[in-house]
Amino acid sequence: MSKAGIPPRQILSSLRQGNPHLQVVSRNIYNLRAKIVKESLAGRPVIQALLEELGEGGFTYNIEYDHEGHLTHLIFAQPLSIELTKSYPYVFVMDCTYKTNKYKMPLLDIIGVSSFNTSFYSCFVFMQNEKEEDYVWALKMFSKILGVDNHPMVIITDRELALMNAIRIVFPSTSNLLCVWHIEKNILANCKAHFEEEVDWIDFISTWTILIQSPNETSFNEAWSRFEVKYEEKKFVLKYILGTWLPYKEKFVSAWSEKVTHFGNRVTSRAEGAHATLKKYLQVSTGGLREVKEKICLAIENQFQEIKTQLSSEKVRVSHKFRLPFFKEVVTHVSRFALNELYNQYEASSSSDLPSQCKGHFLKTMGLPCAHMIREMNIEVLQLNDIFP
Repeated sequence: MSKAGIPPRQILSSLRQGNPHLQVVSRNIYNLRAKIVKESLAGRPVIQALLEELGEGGFTYNIEYDHEGHLTHLIFAQPLSIELTKSYPYVFVMDCTYKTNKYKMPLLDIIGVSSFNTSFYSCFVFMQNEKEEDYVWALKMFSKILGVDNHPMVIITDRELALMNAIRIVFPSTSNLLCVWHIEKNILANCKAHFEEEVDWIDFISTWTILIQSPNETSFNEAWSRFEVKYEEKKFVLKYILGTWLPYKEKFVSAWSEKVTHFGNRVTSRAEGAHATLKKYLQVSTGGLREVKEKICLAIENQFQEIKTQLSSEKVRVSHKFRLPFFKEVVTHVSRFALNELYNQYEASSSSDLPSQCKGHFLKTMGLPCAHMIREMNIEVLQLNDIFP
């Protein structure tokens, strides 16, 4: 029960259900758990035991020490995570989480995206600091997991400059997109106080949204010129936008981001959700690295089984709405998430409301034929090679 991650109080409840007369208190459970851990160490130092277990378990891992012999970096990827990472090496979300271990080391969580539009843990990196050199080390190790010359297409982050610089150094051909939700939260925190009336603030956010959704560079430049004129009296707001966000416009404005195959991923919410799930497994923030690794493995194993089950299900089950000649070559070969996106485009292709001009954004960002392509090419039966791998 301890290996399954069950808390001591629930272990005690389970034991008492089996034997109502059991003369045991919670302290007995804690003592027995400590004894189990001690026996598993077999007299070895904790770090030695951890590294031996990583090696015996088929993990990909690496470590780094400082000149005093203290561990400063540890990266590890479980075999199941490596399998998923190599199956879906296209889009990753990277973010640090805290309060996971008693050494207070930040944990860089690298999250992948599956064809089902679900998340999976790719690898974990404990780091001493969050400086550029720490991230460079972590990403170089991650690069080895991906394989030679196999760079991600997209990495989504917050505006963490050290991490952004490291991505540019290690993965120069990878597009680094910034989370649009966090950008809006930052603008809210820094700019709202400069608008006395709520209606003015709503108008500002509306203008900002139009700006970042500009479909091309020309429309963005025009929208920015209007933005500057409209808010020329808001000196602080303009200075903040100009200094903090405009230098990185290619990383979040649609004119640039919609030229990147990101499969609809524009925010780091996957990482937030993954952090929350992980902490449910960890239960406490005072565990050692070995204990944290064991709990992480529980989360990964459950996650892998869920994806495996979904994969098996979608290979045999076909929703009624996909029983059309158009889909006959792709059903059971393409995820239901992609099929739903395709179905919407198929429906739109016969609609009179379809815009006359195609911006090409859907094909580029999703790797799927858009409504304009379906109509113009008169596609009667979609082929598997029309869809991104």
